[in-house]
Amino acid sequence: MATHFVIDGLKAEIEGKEILKGINLEIKGGEIHAIMGPNGTGKSTLASALMGHPKYEVTEGSATIDGEDLLEMSVDERARAGLFLAMQYPSEIPGVTNSDFLRSAINARREEGEEISLIKFIRQMEKKMKELEMNPEFAHRYLNEGFSGGEKKRNEILQMAMLDPKIVVLDEIDSGLDIDALKIVSNGVNAMRSEDRGFLIITHYQRLLNYITPDFVHVMMQGRIVKSGGPELAQRLENEGYDWVKEELGIVDETVGQA
Repeated sequence: MATHFVIDGLKAEIEGKEILKGINLEIKGGEIHAIMGPNGTGKSTLASALMGHPKYEVTEGSATIDGEDLLEMSVDERARAGLFLAMQYPSEIPGVTNSDFLRSAINARREEGEEISLIKFIRQMEKKMKELEMNPEFAHRYLNEGFSGGEKKRNEILQMAMLDPKIVVLDEIDSGLDIDALKIVSNGVNAMRSEDRGFLIITHYQRLLNYITPDFVHVMMQGRIVKSGGPELAQRLENEGYDWVKEELGIVDETVGQA
């Protein structure tokens, strides 16, 4: 059965301030959805709330993967259920190597006695790192410590490829990338596209969508998805900005105070 991810009427707040005001979105396996919008409309809040960031309190609505209620799960349970978040600003973890982190993450999703063997893990990791044009030495470096912005983003895609999730949320994965790194990261995403996996890409810019063609583009303002369309919608936003959307929908103030 193909993956099915449903967000229904999702509302979330931080310190009593409502940021998400009713998000509705359905992603099926094989689909790539992109969310665009001005700064401060709640795009990154959506990613964090879905993953279970403790700073954000979901006050209403639901989110399910293949019928399983994500909001009733802990963060690690959401990951095991198949949700993956590539963060805008990946954390550095001194003392934990890339390879140790990834092998532990893979085994955490498996039943006891079915852990991945060291040899199989090394072979898979070496193959994926080669595809992403990553220096093999990165396997033995501490997680993201001293990495450039582009290296951190490639590392997020490496984690995605190794963990094989059902639903991938990419939160501004293109931020800070030069054109060569953008192409490599995009190729990594495109290689993962399948009927068993759906993508939600949060971005400010059309340039990423030149390399990863979305099936659906959604405009987010005031904590809601206010307009949806195909790839041509992203191109129009790039050419004309958001003023025409606000004018069309009668939106006066598009910000809600969070990214």
